[in-house]
Parts: sequence; structure tokens; C-alpha cells
Amino acid sequence: MPPPPLTETIPTIDDIRRAAERIRPYAHRTPVLTCQTLNQMTGMSLFFKCENLQKVGAFKFRGACNTIFSLSEEDAARGVAT
Repeated sequence: MPPPPLTETIPTIDDIRRAAERIRPYAHRTPVLTCQTLNQMTGMSLFFKCENLQKVGAFKFRGACNTIFSLSEEDAARGVAT
């Protein structure tokens, strides 16, 4: 089966906003950090969003949470396995 067209896989800004609202009660606000050593080595300003500091300890929390809360009632009733 061929992959879906690219327009079906790239989220729109509205998709992102809806996802943010959907997971807001569950997602912990994590810091954005920088590293002066890496900035100097690369000649750029690098920023790191520390999603590994989510309360569940996983950086994939936001996507997983959004996917689960986006399931239809029928799909949710079947359960989720990770």
C-alpha cells in the first residue's frame, strides 16, 4: 500500500492548536534550555525542549496523549496497547 499523500500527513496550525488544547490538562510544562558550549562550538544559538522531563518521564508523551484522546469512542473501547 502506498503512503498517504503528504497533504494528509502534515498537521495544520489548527491541528496543532486543537492538539495543544486537548492535552493541556495532562501535559507538564517543560523548560527550554540552551548550552553555551554547544552554541560556541556551532556558532549558533541552540535550544532544547526538555520533553524528557514530562512527569511520565517520556519525551513522546504529547503525541501519545493527543492520539489517545483523538480516538473515536469505538476505537477507545477496543483499548490501547503500548
